[in-house]
Amino acid sequence: MRAARATATPRLGPQRPPGRPLPATDPAWSADPYADALRAGRGPLFLRRTDGWLLPLDVERWCAEPDPADLEVLGRCEGTVLDVGCGPGRLVAALGGRALGVDVSEAAVAHTVRRGGRALRASVFDPLPGTGRWDTALLLDGNIGIGGDPHALLARLARLLTADGLLLVETAPYPDVDERLTVQLTAPHGTPGAPFPWARLGTRALLRHARSSGWRATDRWSEDTRTFVALRPPRQAP
Repeated sequence: MRAARATATPRLGPQRPPGRPLPATDPAWSADPYADALRAGRGPLFLRRTDGWLLPLDVERWCAEPDPADLEVLGRCEGTVLDVGCGPGRLVAALGGRALGVDVSEAAVAHTVRRGGRALRASVFDPLPGTGRWDTALLLDGNIGIGGDPHALLARLARLLTADGLLLVETAPYPDVDERLTVQLTAPHGTPGAPFPWARLGTRALLRHARSSGWRATDRWSEDTRTFVALRPPRQAP
């Protein structure tokens, strides 16, 4: 595991530009099924595809303390850390003051703050504090799927990180899966949330997308059934 660099955390500053609404994905992730699951600390909660296929979401793990796979990721973090799609904040809280969580869900941000972490209610595509100065960014728990467009998400992370920053990504357990989906958050009972775009990428699929965008893979590993990739951003032109 790498030792963390002693780097000052980027200042938060104003959390949102006045009057700027959250993006279209916000109603889905702030829907009652997600907020209710976080309050309860457990599922069942699913992403439901338009054909009825269900992807279970591991709410219990998200709301628990970091597990061995999480601890391996935390040990690889360098300097200041931006946790994109931080959920209820287990990683942000574990990292302390050098981390900031970003999530479009009000319930997730509130949960993170209650755990002692710092979090901002925003989309990763919104203006964010510390742009270009984050040493590490996290895309765990399937969050490479945010926005349903991995190329756009990787391009955005390249702008948020320092030139020699580190992106740690959790991939789907099937190496070649490469899907663009429209999904809804749903529980066994109650009304599903609004549809929103999502993506699923296995390790080989992510590496293909990363290489085409100029990202450099520096490591890949697995822990139990979870799989991860470490990437460095595209080299800047001199």
